Amino acid sequence: MNIVFMGTAAFAVPSLRRLVAAPHTLLAVVTQPDRPQGRGQRLAPSPIKEVSLAHQLRTLQPPRARAAEFLAELKDLSPELIIVAAYGQLAPPALLAIPPKGCINVHASLLPKYRGAAPVNWALIRGEVVTGVTIMAMEAMLDTGPILSQATEKIHPADNAQTLSERLAILGAEILLQALPAIESGTLIPVPQDHQQATYAPKLRKEDGFLQWHHHAVDLANLIRGVTPWPGATAIHAGRPLRIWRATAITAAEGGHPGRVGKIDELGAWVETGQGYLVIEEVQPAGGRRMQVGAYVRGHALQPGEMLGPC
Repeated sequence: MNIVFMGTAAFAVPSLRRLVAAPHTLLAVVTQPDRPQGRGQRLAPSPIKEVSLAHQLRTLQPPRARAAEFLAELKDLSPELIIVAAYGQLAPPALLAIPPKGCINVHASLLPKYRGAAPVNWALIRGEVVTGVTIMAMEAMLDTGPILSQATEKIHPADNAQTLSERLAILGAEILLQALPAIESGTLIPVPQDHQQATYAPKLRKEDGFLQWHHHAVDLANLIRGVTPWPGATAIHAGRPLRIWRATAITAAEGGHPGRVGKIDELGAWVETGQGYLVIEEVQPAGGRRMQVGAYVRGHALQPGEMLGPC
């Protein structure tokens, strides 16, 4: 098949790499424009652009996917199929109408659960133990199209958004390549989603990582996993932001004084919550490096009885 691939984030990289090695023709790769990154705010290419250029593929970076000049260029390419994975913009109806075999999306959830921009993050935040990847036929509405293929993936207790996303990216690439022959032959039967079972995973904001100590310790631990590495879980110690990289919930029948450090031992700093304890294991002070909480305690004089937060 003649294929156009649209992707931007690292999640899309395994799918592109598998397509490069597959018996299909990649007419072009579409990715977001270079963005400023780091302290110097220098323009940096997307992970997909780096892979595309490394394989000397035609690389398009339209500012808007609905721009008339881009749609005209895409139509001139005459793709039979457009594959989208973590592209970062909604595909307009005019784009969806271009390829005769349609547009398909590699989505990091078991649709109809967790439609939206941050399905991996919200699956962790909500405490799911299983998630997966869906290959979906795209429609004008966000993530509502019929399901072409799905595969499940267990969520490990130590997973954060980065580790889980990396595994789902590989799984997505596998089931995408498995589905392509049936898509090409027209024998793959789409299964409509049950829209009544839909849940949503909106784009994360920086404030989503602020720890609210009156919540249950389990919910706080899940939040930390879901917002790591971005936007990061944040508390306040001695008036300065303290990033929490790793923590474990210890259940208890009752809560304590939310935000108060109950004790510090070899496991970490035990912080009282609305119910149970959040044992903080790894942190990063503002302007500093990641460290075990024991090193932070020694260098920043964190003591039992002190308050973290509120955020």
